[in-house]
Amino acid sequence: MFSCYLSSIIIKWTSFTQFIFFFFLLFFTSPYDAVSPFSDKSTLLRLKNSISDPAGLLSSWNPSSAHCSWYAVRCDSNFRVVSLNITGDGARAHAHRSSTSSSLPCSDFGKFPLYGFGIRRSCVGVKGSLLGKFPSFIIDLTELRVLSLPFNGFEGLIPDEIWSMKKLEVLDLEGNFITGHLPFHIQGLKKLRLLNLGFNNILGVVPSVLSSLDSLEVLNLAANGLNGSVPAFVGKLRGVYLSFNQFSGVIPEEIGENCGKLEHLDLSGNSLIQAIPKSLGNCARLRTLLLYSNLLEEGIPVEFGNLTSLEVLDVSRNTLSGSIPGALGNCKELSVVVLSNLFDPVGDSEFVTLNDELNYFEGSMPEEVVSLPKLRILWAPMVNLEGSFPRNWGACGNLEMVSLAQNFFTGEFPNRLGFCKKLHFLDLSSNNLTGELSKELHVPCMTLFDVSGNILSGSVPDFSNNVCPPFPSWNGNLFQTGDIASPYASYFSSKAQERTLFASLGGVGLSVFHNLGQNNFSGIQSLPIAGDRMEEKSGYTLLVDQNELTGLFPAYLLEKCDGLDALLLNLSFNRLSGEIPSNISRMCKSLKVLDASGNRISGEIPFTLGDSVSLVSLNLSKNRLQGQIPASLGQMKDLKFLSLAGNNLSGPIPSNLGQLYSLQVLDLSTNSITGEIPKFIENMRNLTDVLLNNNNLSGHIPAGLANVTTLSILNVSFNNLSGFLPSNSSLIKCSSAVGNPFLSSCRGVSLTVPSANQQGQFDDNSSNTAQSTQKNNDNGFSAIEIASITSASAIVSVLIALIVLFFFTRRWKPNSRVGGSAKREVTVFTDIGVPLTFENVVQATGNFNASNCIGSGGFGATYKAEISQGILVAVKRLSVGRFQGVQQFHAEIKTLGRLHHPNLVTLIGYHACETEMFLIYNYLPGGNLEKFIQERSTRAVDWKILHKIALDIARALSYLHDQCVPRVLHRDVKPSNILLDDDFNAYLSDFGLARLLGTSETHATTGVAGTFGYVAPEYAMTCRVSDKADVYSYGVVLLELLSDKKALDPSFSSYGNGFNIVAWGCMLLREGRAKEFFTAGLWDAGPENDLVEVLHLAVVCTVDSLSTRPTMKQVVKRLKQLQPPSC
Repeated sequence: MFSCYLSSIIIKWTSFTQFIFFFFLLFFTSPYDAVSPFSDKSTLLRLKNSISDPAGLLSSWNPSSAHCSWYAVRCDSNFRVVSLNITGDGARAHAHRSSTSSSLPCSDFGKFPLYGFGIRRSCVGVKGSLLGKFPSFIIDLTELRVLSLPFNGFEGLIPDEIWSMKKLEVLDLEGNFITGHLPFHIQGLKKLRLLNLGFNNILGVVPSVLSSLDSLEVLNLAANGLNGSVPAFVGKLRGVYLSFNQFSGVIPEEIGENCGKLEHLDLSGNSLIQAIPKSLGNCARLRTLLLYSNLLEEGIPVEFGNLTSLEVLDVSRNTLSGSIPGALGNCKELSVVVLSNLFDPVGDSEFVTLNDELNYFEGSMPEEVVSLPKLRILWAPMVNLEGSFPRNWGACGNLEMVSLAQNFFTGEFPNRLGFCKKLHFLDLSSNNLTGELSKELHVPCMTLFDVSGNILSGSVPDFSNNVCPPFPSWNGNLFQTGDIASPYASYFSSKAQERTLFASLGGVGLSVFHNLGQNNFSGIQSLPIAGDRMEEKSGYTLLVDQNELTGLFPAYLLEKCDGLDALLLNLSFNRLSGEIPSNISRMCKSLKVLDASGNRISGEIPFTLGDSVSLVSLNLSKNRLQGQIPASLGQMKDLKFLSLAGNNLSGPIPSNLGQLYSLQVLDLSTNSITGEIPKFIENMRNLTDVLLNNNNLSGHIPAGLANVTTLSILNVSFNNLSGFLPSNSSLIKCSSAVGNPFLSSCRGVSLTVPSANQQGQFDDNSSNTAQSTQKNNDNGFSAIEIASITSASAIVSVLIALIVLFFFTRRWKPNSRVGGSAKREVTVFTDIGVPLTFENVVQATGNFNASNCIGSGGFGATYKAEISQGILVAVKRLSVGRFQGVQQFHAEIKTLGRLHHPNLVTLIGYHACETEMFLIYNYLPGGNLEKFIQERSTRAVDWKILHKIALDIARALSYLHDQCVPRVLHRDVKPSNILLDDDFNAYLSDFGLARLLGTSETHATTGVAGTFGYVAPEYAMTCRVSDKADVYSYGVVLLELLSDKKALDPSFSSYGNGFNIVAWGCMLLREGRAKEFFTAGLWDAGPENDLVEVLHLAVVCTVDSLSTRPTMKQVVKRLKQLQPPSC
């Protein structure tokens, strides 16, 4: 018995010693240390010693502790390392590398909010990153399943050994500096489930060997330099992220033929072409489909209606056409639909896409789409949608954001949206909606409400006292787990905020933007913002400009604004009257911007207005203010913009304005201000624009103005200034000082002053030389006459009388058509160095005398006008009655006035009232292209000139189509609308007028804008406009430029009805007779191959298929490739 007991003791002792032995091994060597020198622990220590760790992420890695307890290390039950997961913040690594690298810090994911659905990670708590070469000895961790080192600073090639790790399931090196190519031979990785190499510098193609990885589920290669075709095998995966690369070609149909597992497909930001495969409609489990920023064509496949699991669809920034399929209404899980996006998600980042295209659909927005039960975001601005605005929005309980701006919707405003309780972003601007706003709308709770540029009427109601949901945030985490719509909501909100006036003034934090401008509202009852929004100290912008507001200055809008951080208020161009309240500064201490220009406000500027020290911008121009400028305005230390122009202010410019050290723009023009130009302007180092013209200023121009380097515009013309211009100034020129009878003439320049009844106008026969002392018909004065004080005084007196007459009596009548009490104001977009008034423009045309007419068309006649000696403009007098609604005309024409391109005729300004409308353009002496073609036989044919003309017009159209927001369609491209200068530079004219003036009357047709022979067939039949209709017209013009034929040349009659220059060009190309097409001498003088290529390009521009026609950007690219040699 004892022996048995002893035996038991011995056995227990042996077990105890074994336990102590293994305990020793565990804590001092680890099991694998005892087996191999190349243990996991030594491999990890070797890794730590081979890299830089500035933030000390690996401080817990030391030989005296167990490696399985180290930071970011996870072991299995045998103490073997199976996971190494170190996420860096990338910030130090990003700073360490050049700024041109494509990697990014994890914290910078805000730059790419529309990326990585299903795989994005949180960066919270990450405070450092590792730097160095990627180690090849990682392969010694033979049991490793997860190798995740994203957003660090690892650089160089991925070692070949990595691709042979047989047990590896996750390889995640996103956001590093990995270079080289993907391997074409893989010996291991048979268990790899996730390969994430996004945001590195990997080049080349995606090798087909990746298709042999049978366990692969997620492939992320976004934001590298990969090219070639999208591999077809990706359809069998669960998540595919190939965005921000250089993939080209078509999307393979095969992706949709084996996509039973596919949930996320992101091919955005590439150069993929042709149609979206219909087979993608087979991917029943697809949740997100991102195809934005490519070159895809044709329509959205109807088969997408089969994607019943789809939550996000983004096909924006392509060249899609056709109608929006109502079958999308079958996608009951759909919460985000993005059909266009004026914000470029690729262009906003450091990655570049070749695509600036926008989709152009047909028809209306299907009610099946807007009534989707889970719809949160519907984004489709400027995609040519038309017809009645959708009325059935379903329950809309989840709807948060809607942007259908810059389309052609008609019908009543959708007050039904008042039932959408979560709606906080609504942009329906620039449509043709009518009716009134309902007080049930949740406008006070909306962060953005923009209905500008419609035809809404009635009074803006006193909206119900809404209880608002929490203010939506876009500054926090851009990705919430399980909430796929949040990144889009954050992205669109933040982009809209960045472009508000509040942000441009340096405002930060929350901002509410309500734009009711450019409508026919007759009144506004209160400030339409909820009380709890004010309590959140938000910035508030309210625009009600260009409406029909009447009554006294609405001081009540300022009564409850002190809860705001800033109020920006625009009341301009209405019919407000009365005086500015004397207590305005006490009513709203947070007032930042006040624009009340273009009204009928009278009286004096209250002295107390100077107490509004928070003001940054004050515009009271074009009213009926009188008296002197209050010296107290100098107290507004933050003021950057001050305009009091176009009133009847008198007295001197107060010296206190010199205390406005932040002032950038000072406009006191067209008043009756006296005294001298104050010297304090010399010390205002932020000034960029000073407009003092059309006053009664006297004295000298301060010489110190020549030293104000920030000044870009200075206009002191039409005053009583004397002395000399500062000789050392490149800014102060004669053109900005004309009309000062006592001011000495510029050296070498004739500075003539017009007579009283012909200010700015000179007879065509008058002398233009500086030496001339005789003026025909008393149209001007010589230098000696200018020196005559008596004559000059008489001139100035009459000028003042004319100005007073213009601004106060408004009874000047150039002819029977121009009269009554209509406003005679000229809005100027481009300063030509001399003032433009209604009177001097009309007088310069000889009261629209036929002898000055240089052309006519369906929109009206064009007149040559010499505003001042040597300063010529072209005035297009529009047919009154062509346009219904002067307010809408103002809104549309101001959009055109902002367009500037070297090959567009410059729209200098315009006038519009009920009885008179005209546009002012720069004058071009070379005639138009129609005349050039007709007279071609009188000059030698020069292929370089013809090519230059073709390229110039292509560039102009490409600018209108691709770079203008909103996109501008010409709709009447023809030779007579293409003007030339003396050097054969070509300029496109009449752009935007077809939409501006409506389509009820046209040049040679009824029903559609355009001219027979140049109108695209689909436009002539359906009246549906698109940029491809302009491409067709351009193709016809190009055919005329190359040949001796007109679009509908009489010689085509022998071919039968309907035969035109397009059919002729196609026939000659098809029959191999291209030589016969070109004008005499061109084939022999020009490079034959290039001529045929240009002919082929013109024919392709005129094919019936819209998807086959190139874009104007592609036309420009092709013409540049065919550029004639310079010598």
